[in-house]
Amino acid sequence: MKKEIWEWTKAIIIAVILAFFLRTYIFATSIVEGTSMDPTLHNGERVIFNKAVYLFDEPERGDIVIIQHPNKNYVKRVIGLPNETVEVQNGVLYINGEEVEQDFLPPEQQEATSDFRPIEVPEHHYFVMGDNRDISKDSRNGLGYIHEDDIIGRSEVIIFPFDQISLTR
Repeated sequence: MKKEIWEWTKAIIIAVILAFFLRTYIFATSIVEGTSMDPTLHNGERVIFNKAVYLFDEPERGDIVIIQHPNKNYVKRVIGLPNETVEVQNGVLYINGEEVEQDFLPPEQQEATSDFRPIEVPEHHYFVMGDNRDISKDSRNGLGYIHEDDIIGRSEVIIFPFDQISLTR
């Protein structure tokens, strides 16, 4: 009986250490607050984000990222990469003067994007926008360029509400 209790105790300790390691260094959860990522992510949804992915790779255009900010974390989509020129004219996104397809957005959301003049994204920074372009606080109006060190992970899966479980790509 003592041996069985010891085996269970070891298993529980290993499970707790493993869970702590995974939660601290690999995966974490975040709650979407507000409607700035509609229609992709909705207010109140809980997502799992990958904290380790950018240790080995860099954010790509289209990634949904978690941004660490002094007041709170934000969930936004990467639009412009370091040293790129980003602009929107007549609802069309241009990167380095070339039109970019935004297949993650319905046409009415693309058209709702306010025009802005060409801007160059600084080295080691990213330009992000919410998918609900009308109301999103993002690189255009409040967050500014996002330093690579402030991107703490990539959203991977919606885990709550349970009937909405899906990948966030």
